Amino acid sequence: MRYLDYNNYLNNKTNVFYNIKTKYKIYKNNKNYLKICDEKYIFNSIELDYNQKEAIFSDEINTLILAGAGSGKTLTIEAKINYLIENKKIKENEILCISFTNDSVNNLKNKINYNVDIFTFHKLALEIINDYKLNICIVNDYLDYIVNELFLSFVRNIDLKVLKQFKNEITSFINIFKTYNYDYKKMNKFSRRNKLLKLIRYIYYIYEDELKSTNYVDFNDLINLATRLINNKGLKRYYKYIIIDEYQDISDNRYKLIKAIKDSCNSKLFAVGDDYQSIYKFSGSNINMITRFKKYYGYTKIIKIVNTYRNSYQLIKEASSFIMKNKHQIRKKLVSSKSIEKPIKIVYYKKNESIKFKKILDLIEGKILILGRNNYDVNYVLDDDIYFVDNKIVYKKEYNYKTVHKSKGLEEENVILINLNNSKYGFPNKKTDNICKILLPKDNYLFEEERRLFYVALTRTKNYIYLLVDQENPSIFVQELLRIGKKNIEVLDL
Repeated sequence: MRYLDYNNYLNNKTNVFYNIKTKYKIYKNNKNYLKICDEKYIFNSIELDYNQKEAIFSDEINTLILAGAGSGKTLTIEAKINYLIENKKIKENEILCISFTNDSVNNLKNKINYNVDIFTFHKLALEIINDYKLNICIVNDYLDYIVNELFLSFVRNIDLKVLKQFKNEITSFINIFKTYNYDYKKMNKFSRRNKLLKLIRYIYYIYEDELKSTNYVDFNDLINLATRLINNKGLKRYYKYIIIDEYQDISDNRYKLIKAIKDSCNSKLFAVGDDYQSIYKFSGSNINMITRFKKYYGYTKIIKIVNTYRNSYQLIKEASSFIMKNKHQIRKKLVSSKSIEKPIKIVYYKKNESIKFKKILDLIEGKILILGRNNYDVNYVLDDDIYFVDNKIVYKKEYNYKTVHKSKGLEEENVILINLNNSKYGFPNKKTDNICKILLPKDNYLFEEERRLFYVALTRTKNYIYLLVDQENPSIFVQELLRIGKKNIEVLDL
């Protein structure tokens, strides 16, 4: 017995696939195949649930694994690679595994015992370019240098904070513009809208001329160049399987690189992600590429991994209700065998936030991760007794502090989320005047990315999350939580 690829039947004109009996036969065959695999294959001390096993044994041309927070997606990827090599006899050099950061790549390398290609997108692009023996020089912050030089020449008597924000907006626009691999014609079209875009066009032209004259390429150029090389000259390596971690963070140029490799090798795609945790729209990621996956790749088997081993049932119930207020998210019902009474704790403060913050620290037993929506949120809890050194808050002992964006993928026994207020730079952040929005997909729901970011914050904890809330101007997200999940929330009087 073998696994029958649904997509092959769709593409094979000799099969009348639209016959319901044929569909049922394939479904029945594959279900029996999965059962036989489960009985025969031993996972070398890796314990897997039913959904994870289905993901590992399934062998469609395109598979999307929707893995909830704390559901063991890394374990699933590890077991998938083991199974392909040990059971399917796929060669190590025929498997490509991609993740988004050096840390996540190193984490996968430490857990996978086989010599498969595990790269970030940029490292993968560089490897492909090197296959063609092209002589290039990679630059990371050259755009910042160009912008700084121009502003030093022309801008006088401006607040440094405003200037920094202005420069960041310009560099972000150009970087996102390049993730879409747009050309000069597109930039000229944008520049007709207002004076800021005319300035951006001017800087973009200087930047691109500098890159070409010095034979430099930036990180976006790396991916775009690798894609062009594959499309024009073919890929000089062969991958039967492409495995992508954190697929919800995919951008347009990363998608095009994957599509070029996939088309060149006729590879099978195994993408793992969680649309609930798509939080990098501001840097070019496009949530539509996971929520509308079939539009980009054609027939796809979608498998949901719904058992969470991190969060309690009570917490995941409230977090899921909160995220699914946005009906455009993919519905999945996460489950947990872990039970903790009232895992969400709310502590209100009036004027001196640091006093309540110290009381929470004194109250909690076990390890603590402290999160803020913005980098500067930490300033609101500092005083003569609390210091901030090397990304750690020091009060009697050291505590890790991160922005919620930087916490994705992390977990801790307990979490404190600070400075929850209702303001332009609160949580949700209400800043809407960024010029980059004209490049990015439009929101389907009010504060939809901020909602996902809040969901990420809630689901970092193994036990309790403490929300430090401005009593006179509370976050609208906290008010919503209180409306939908009062029985799992406790307001502490400290």
